[in-house]
Amino acid sequence: MIIIVDVNVILSALIKDSTTRELIIKSGQDFYFPEPSLHKIRKYKDLILAKSGLSEKDFVIIFNSLFHFIQLIPKEELLSHWEEARGIMERVDSEDVPFIAAALSQENAVVWSDDKHFDKQDRIMILKTKEMVGLFKEKSNQLD
Repeated sequence: MIIIVDVNVILSALIKDSTTRELIIKSGQDFYFPEPSLHKIRKYKDLILAKSGLSEKDFVIIFNSLFHFIQLIPKEELLSHWEEARGIMERVDSEDVPFIAAALSQENAVVWSDDKHFDKQDRIMILKTKEMVGLFKEKSNQLD
């Protein structure tokens, strides 16, 4: 299964050393993020620094660490699915279009998000963080 990570999941992992960060780093899942949405992380950088208490240097270290486990999906791969994704999400939240396009561009993909906007569509499966924790535990138990 390919998991498209929503920007709010990334923000959560940057702000706090949390279950979200641990899932990304330790779960062994295949995580992906639409490259065009990187600007949203940059847009919230000051807020992340304020909420987390991180220095600029620590922010960069954690960001790079997270994206060591998250592959970027180039804009070119999203383009052939953009119109379909727009039809699904534009009326709900146009900022979520890249995540739906990313999921449509990959085989067997889901979106990891706690954003309620995604619940207003039924084309792509959405996993909440709680469900991701369950998947991680299930996978860990299978390895034991």
